[in-house]
Amino acid sequence: MRSVRWLWRNVDGAVAPTVALSLTALIAAGGIAFDYARVASMHTELQDAADQAALAAASQLDRQTGACARAAAAASSLLSNQTLFSNDSLGPSVEVPTSGVTDCDGNSAIQFYQSYDQATDTPGDPATDDSNAKVVIVSITPRQAVYALTPIVAAFNSGDINAQAVATLSSAICKMPPVMICNPEETGTNTSFDAANYIGDGLRLTAVGNGSGGWSPGNFGYLDTQTGVSGAPDLREGLGWNVPQGECVSADGVDTKPGATTTVTDALNTRFDIYQNGNTSCPTGGSCSASINSVKDVRRPANGNQCKFVNNGNGWQLDTSGTGYYGQNVPTTAAALPTTTTPSAMGHPRDECHAVSNDGSCAGGRMGDGNWDADAYFRTNYVRTSIGSSGQAAGTYWTSSDWQTDTGLSPSVSRNIAGTSQPNPNYASRYNVYAWEIAHRDQSIDGLTVLGARSPSASGSTLVSYGEPQCSASQGYGSGQVPAATTPDRRRISVAVVNCLANNVKGNSTDVPVEKWIDVFLVEPSLQRARTNDGDIYVEIIGETVNGGGANANQVIVHQVPYLLK
Repeated sequence: MRSVRWLWRNVDGAVAPTVALSLTALIAAGGIAFDYARVASMHTELQDAADQAALAAASQLDRQTGACARAAAAASSLLSNQTLFSNDSLGPSVEVPTSGVTDCDGNSAIQFYQSYDQATDTPGDPATDDSNAKVVIVSITPRQAVYALTPIVAAFNSGDINAQAVATLSSAICKMPPVMICNPEETGTNTSFDAANYIGDGLRLTAVGNGSGGWSPGNFGYLDTQTGVSGAPDLREGLGWNVPQGECVSADGVDTKPGATTTVTDALNTRFDIYQNGNTSCPTGGSCSASINSVKDVRRPANGNQCKFVNNGNGWQLDTSGTGYYGQNVPTTAAALPTTTTPSAMGHPRDECHAVSNDGSCAGGRMGDGNWDADAYFRTNYVRTSIGSSGQAAGTYWTSSDWQTDTGLSPSVSRNIAGTSQPNPNYASRYNVYAWEIAHRDQSIDGLTVLGARSPSASGSTLVSYGEPQCSASQGYGSGQVPAATTPDRRRISVAVVNCLANNVKGNSTDVPVEKWIDVFLVEPSLQRARTNDGDIYVEIIGETVNGGGANANQVIVHQVPYLLK
């Protein structure tokens, strides 16, 4: 009896049943914690992979041909992502399927859009081509985590875990003259601009920007580059200096700035070797070199010592006798001059439909058609000083067949390359002629020296035209700037194309969306002629701006900052 009573009172091992009963719950709780950590870590891995894939894809959205296809390839193969916590049968690699992605239509894993509203977390219209694909949404292949401990070993899994990311490209344009133009194509129903349709076309831009009134298609104005200098002085620095100051301007949204005056275009004219107010035409703190090819429709006396534009005296001046292009009566119609008429001076001219009057007779209004009088240009500026390559006598000029043979350029070839927004280097645009002249300057070709002295024996007050600059060196800015990989082309600039009507643009508008950045060629100096105004600018469209400005350092564009929207 005593032993029984002792056993009844003994409490050793009393917790064992409790432990035994709670063990299952403790194991389940530990299993839940373990499996939850696995699933959370796997989701983090997958989201990181989606983020990196979206950023890789966005880095390719440069709006050039093939951008969407390159973006899809980058999302799939540019980075190698792996998951260590997914233990399904698909292996460690995280995949972004690219099957079926050949253009901007995308597939279920990679989709392209024109915009994204972060406030509502919704994409805008789907991209229709490479030029408007600005946003990419990347979804990775779903993965699973097979539960290790919960609730029965390997009997259940997490189900498909998805990850998705949205990215775009932050772009900026730097070291560029602060110029914007109102989209010449804008109407009440159209806000797009395709540079490929206008390569080689002339465009007459009318200055605006001082008043509060709205701007319209064909107007041009200036941009605020945050230099800390206000008004016209800031714009003169931006237009005149070889290397403009200020911060990089967003390629997607810009601020406009008032201050359009003739003193501003005077700074632009330094690129043509015209220094209207001597050294003061170039604001202190920078250099304002002329382009090495500063051919223009004005002349200077052989003994001239002034570098400004004047009606008479020793500076640059127009031919008022009627034989200078844009003179009193040359040309008289919107057509090429007859071979019996040779202007006394002629720069790279306007489109023929813009040459007759300031308003022009072009079907597109301020937008020309690309037909310029190339024959008259070569007839005026390419007169042989020695025997030509085919025996032509000194004093004869390059004919239409001569200049096409000698330069390799032709007006009959396609303007662009395979329908892209980039120019065909064999097309006889004004810019390509200008570039050919620079590449062959001072060379003897077919009886003359390219960009050489036009009238070597001229003296006294005889008016002489020039190809290379005469004033840049005397103003202290060198003998003429030759474009190269690290040297800007002084007659090629990048400008922002914006929709002035849709955005109600004025002289001080902020964060105006940029429809397109394009490169343009400055055709002529901005002067008060019988048919032009000194506040206007005439340009030829070269094509859509590319990263880095192509072969010449006309500006630097930053496309290397993709960022996540979601």
